[in-house]
Amino acid sequence: MSEFAFFRFMSLNLLTQEEKDNKAEVISVTEEVLDAQGMECDSKIAKVSEETIRQILNEVRKRRRKRATQDNEMEEEQEALIANRISD
Repeated sequence: MSEFAFFRFMSLNLLTQEEKDNKAEVISVTEEVLDAQGMECDSKIAKVSEETIRQILNEVRKRRRKRATQDNEMEEEQEALIANRISD
């Protein structure tokens, strides 16, 4: 299902190069967004407007940014813990 949405993003030239390079992640997050919106099949995705596709992609981008921020925060916390252990 979400691979078809990814194809729609591509056909409308909406994706950045980074998003194209991280296709698996974009597809995974897209699937979460579509599930949250109750879109469960390709036929629904095929019929939605370009504006709706853009809204879906915007939500995918928000979720990816949020995850990246959370991952960076966790890495920084782990690095701080390691630095504290070394200095003790």
